[in-house]
Amino acid sequence: MRVFYCKKVKMETKKELKYLGWMVLIFVLIFFLPISSERFMTAIEATLDLSKWYAQEHVILCLLPAFFIAGVIAVFISQGSVIRYFGANANKWLSYTVASVSGAILAVCSCTILPLFTSIYKRGAGLGPAVAFLYSGPAISILSIILTWNILGTEMGVARMTGAILFSVIIGLAMAFIFRKEEKVKQEEQMNFEAPPSKRPISQTMFHFFTLVLILVTANWGAPASGDTSSLWFYLFTYKWYITGFFGLILAWSLIKILKIKWQWVLIAVAATTLSALLSNQFIRNPKMVPLVPMVVGIAALSVMTLLDKKNEENREWTLSAWGFAKQIMPLLAIGVVTAGFLLGSTHDNVAIPGVVPNEWIEWAVGGNSFFSNFFASFTGAFMYFATLTEVPIVQGLLASGMGKGPALALLLSGPSLSLPNMLVIRGVMGTKKTIAYVALVVIMATFSGLVYGSLF
Repeated sequence: MRVFYCKKVKMETKKELKYLGWMVLIFVLIFFLPISSERFMTAIEATLDLSKWYAQEHVILCLLPAFFIAGVIAVFISQGSVIRYFGANANKWLSYTVASVSGAILAVCSCTILPLFTSIYKRGAGLGPAVAFLYSGPAISILSIILTWNILGTEMGVARMTGAILFSVIIGLAMAFIFRKEEKVKQEEQMNFEAPPSKRPISQTMFHFFTLVLILVTANWGAPASGDTSSLWFYLFTYKWYITGFFGLILAWSLIKILKIKWQWVLIAVAATTLSALLSNQFIRNPKMVPLVPMVVGIAALSVMTLLDKKNEENREWTLSAWGFAKQIMPLLAIGVVTAGFLLGSTHDNVAIPGVVPNEWIEWAVGGNSFFSNFFASFTGAFMYFATLTEVPIVQGLLASGMGKGPALALLLSGPSLSLPNMLVIRGVMGTKKTIAYVALVVIMATFSGLVYGSLF
């Protein structure tokens, strides 16, 4: 009894000391807050600017659709299908090939890929294919490869594409090997797995899935290179909202025919979304804000329709699953964005506000082609947040400031696929050890790739 009492007292004491430690730390930070420092106040401005920009540009158009796409994987795509193509016992050639080229379809950044990665990993995907998918999603985006090709040159475009595809496979295989004991256990668990029968043909589910993916891709189609007024990219960007609206109508058809939602509900949702688009275009002056209103209305209407559908429980589970991903991921992303903005600043839309770490230090450290410059570019890029396609103009500016070609490639191979917000979410999904291993592999491979490329070109 005495031993139990002592253990209890010890645990309570430890808990109270932990509270005390946090209180002292917070007090000291506030007490010595350097509000008179220009660098500190600029970093605060960068934090607020990046947070505001992220909320306006990324959450509604990228993350919200991604949550619903992840919900499709979690609810409509059977666990048996995920295990068959991405499981620990799946054909390695097939699983890694599909995972490594997935980024060519998904034009997403390191944060938008997270709900999709989380969904397939939790559905039983092997660690190797899941990580390959996680890396390839932002790294091999066809939009980013083309933009790199056009702005930074053919050599850099080819090097980035080749390196990203190889990276996804090698990193996936390396992760599977490092954690082979855990993967062996998963293999044994999945050996005799019997998937329940699907409620609908897989072709219908994939049609619904890719419709959502196309809405995500077209809604986030990046601007063409400066001076481009005649390419296919230019016309796709010019008319992207009409294209997105077209895919929205296909989604409406899918909701009626595949998910069996009442056509009257869908018609009301389409009418409300269309009306909101017309009104926002009429009354909102900022063109970047115009598409946000119909996207919010459309997502809200979709959520209401599925949650109120009493005939098909799967439809309700779809939205609840999307909400589950949002609850898990959004707080960590918020913490990551705030931290990244404070430390590394905010760079977007021709706006560059330095964080606590001066940009001059970064520019000074990545000149030449030394091991340090390549490692610094890889390591720094891994913690910075790059929205889709913004890494190219950033690297272009750094090259103009004296950055070596090797560190430039290293930054392109590590930055878009990683970020501090990304790491926090991955840790919540895979655990600390796997996250550290994944980040280390990306940084190391990007470093040596930069060294090789810099010595050749």
